[in-house]
Amino acid sequence: MSPAKRPAPDLTGHIHDGEQATPVGQDEPGTPGEAARGRAPGYAPGRTLPLRVEFVRQLRRRRTMAMFAVLLALPWVLVVAFQFGPAGRGQGSLRLSDLATAGGLNFAAFALSVSANFLLVVAVALFCGDTVASEASWSSLRYLLAAPVPRDRLLRQKLVVALAYSAAAVTVLPLMALLAGTLAFGWNDITVPGTGEVIPAADVLPKFAVVIGYALVSQLVVAAVAFLLSVGTDSPLGAVGGGVGLVIVSSILQAVEALGSLREFLPTFWNSAWLDALAPEPDYSGMVKGVAISVTYSAVLVALAFRRFRRRDIVS
Repeated sequence: MSPAKRPAPDLTGHIHDGEQATPVGQDEPGTPGEAARGRAPGYAPGRTLPLRVEFVRQLRRRRTMAMFAVLLALPWVLVVAFQFGPAGRGQGSLRLSDLATAGGLNFAAFALSVSANFLLVVAVALFCGDTVASEASWSSLRYLLAAPVPRDRLLRQKLVVALAYSAAAVTVLPLMALLAGTLAFGWNDITVPGTGEVIPAADVLPKFAVVIGYALVSQLVVAAVAFLLSVGTDSPLGAVGGGVGLVIVSSILQAVEALGSLREFLPTFWNSAWLDALAPEPDYSGMVKGVAISVTYSAVLVALAFRRFRRRDIVS
């Protein structure tokens, strides 16, 4: 018995077979036609390595839990240090460190200032520098790409998750400091360092949200450098150290006054510009310049990371 002939296509290019029309040259999902074209049945590149899976994988890592434990514990350590420190030190001083016990907002600003140039830098460099390099060091990167996960998608998913954890790190510390400072020193109006002016807490609270956002943007360069190094090495420590080293070198060059206005193009020059947002009359010009510098550097570095990863020999 000879097999039945398939109906010929109509003028619209479709084959009418019963109730459903199928375009010519296309196969139903899961049919042998997909395997014949070298594609696994049901394979969809956009469904590989979901963000949820990557979020959970990174959350379960001990370095993630340890870093957030340190960030959450630091404000309470500072509270204990101020409580047991010598009484009366710095009375009448208008330095930020001496005004830290004036209230929760002052304490949060102090905690952010002492952690932004090192602890938060380490946290951001850790999350962004370890994400791809650790996979290479475990020899699991080649298996992820053989899944197959498209290279650009793998790198994008890794970057999104790393930036999300970096944002959480930069946000959780000042918020915990605000809670710890309020419980320890009360919810008082903020005293401006340098001038001693007092601003109502209700007026400062929205500005404090801007300060946290600016602190996050200022860390983008560190994230981008660590991420660029991460795609080119199988040493997570080297990628993390590169991000931290950038801040160290930039801070040293920032102290060289002979560079003049060239220092304004250093990635760390505008890191403290957020203090101007807490003034009675906020000045956001420095923050605008800092955002422009940080976004420009990070965009170029991330583009280089994608370009390098596309050409990298994962097997070697």
